[in-house]
Amino acid sequence: MTTLPDQAWVTTIRDSLYDRIPLTAAEAALIGTSAFLRLDRIQQLGFVSKVWPGAKHTRFEHSLGVMHLMRQAVASVRRYDREGLVDDEVARAAVAAALLHDIGHYPFSHAIEELGPPVLPHEEVGRRLIESGEIAEVLERHWRVDPGRVAGLVAPRGELPPADRLLRGLLSGPLDVDKLDYLPRDARHCNVPYGGVDTPRLLDALRPAVVQGQRRIVVTAKGVSPLHSLINARQEMFDNVYWHHTNRACMAMLLRAVQDALLASAIDPGELPRHDDASLLERLGSTDMPSSTRALVERLRERRLHKRAVEVSARAPELYRYLSGLFYAPAQRRALEVEMARRLSALLGQEVADWEILVDLPKPERWSTDVWVLFERPPVGFRELMPWTEVVGLSDEDFKRYEEHRRLVRIVATERLREAVAARWEALLLPLLAQPALLAEASRP
Repeated sequence: MTTLPDQAWVTTIRDSLYDRIPLTAAEAALIGTSAFLRLDRIQQLGFVSKVWPGAKHTRFEHSLGVMHLMRQAVASVRRYDREGLVDDEVARAAVAAALLHDIGHYPFSHAIEELGPPVLPHEEVGRRLIESGEIAEVLERHWRVDPGRVAGLVAPRGELPPADRLLRGLLSGPLDVDKLDYLPRDARHCNVPYGGVDTPRLLDALRPAVVQGQRRIVVTAKGVSPLHSLINARQEMFDNVYWHHTNRACMAMLLRAVQDALLASAIDPGELPRHDDASLLERLGSTDMPSSTRALVERLRERRLHKRAVEVSARAPELYRYLSGLFYAPAQRRALEVEMARRLSALLGQEVADWEILVDLPKPERWSTDVWVLFERPPVGFRELMPWTEVVGLSDEDFKRYEEHRRLVRIVATERLREAVAARWEALLLPLLAQPALLAEASRP
């Protein structure tokens, strides 16, 4: 499928997953913008390469892959779009949005935006980049699409037009081309035996259909098994790669380094999305940064990483819920880290820096499987259109329970303090459960 009907392929990029990705002149122009080229200096998996050294692939190649799959997905949908809802313009906008979906991404994966305001979500940063400047000019001149329409597909504000809403589901949702690219790509570069999905079969199974009064993307019966593989691949990659304890410790260190720099007004939040991986570490290691920020960055560079001291599972529900809730309260999480360091210092009778004990809180994932299956000839007992969960006998609650039991909250510490924290974590942590007002007060600026 050519994304612009009046343009031919002008060049080809060799890709580790798809062999060849052909490009039109319009696509090449967008890839050549300075904002897009920054993605070639941001690793897709952040610090995962400290565990799997081959995982140095970038958001640049991932974005190309998502664009490549979006072309195929849109083509599959248009073949069965008897109403002509998906016209050339919205098809172009969807492919452009796929290429630009990570344009506002911060360095080192998602950790930085977990700090919340004044740090903007990367989708909102992306919207601003798309709607103005170099990218907007390329979209208007070469793609003949409204930059605002492309931005709306990346980061919607309000209700989208029917065709845009339909294709938005291909970019972000239970069945999207983002996951279809990053799961197999990450698995390949990590050289792990997970992430296997029959992507061509799944894309061929896409159909537009009316579900509960709305036009949506559904799958035919041929897509039932590949969709199950996609969900399994996601679970396996989170279990074994994304939530690996070394990667998570690095993320906690970076998060605290950036947080302290922001609190000291040593860095402006608007500066963060202009950095790549290397330039951000260079900036955070400069002499005008707080001592805690410099210390953590030095340790990241020299691979003197925080170690697991305590792991908390959902089987300890009160403590797990308390700590998990701090994901949405980064100031209180930091206050807890500082207070644990103070208490350990008193117990040991020695100095403990307030950044030496950190709390790692993986983002609670949304395991939605809201996909419908369209049967040409439904088996006896089935309906023509059914939720995928009913077809396979599973539910969102099954996946939610799986995530809760596999997702661990960790207390990580410098190597010299690891055993001390492991032996005294109850004295450090449990008294604070009964004093939530203490952390709330300590977290105020």
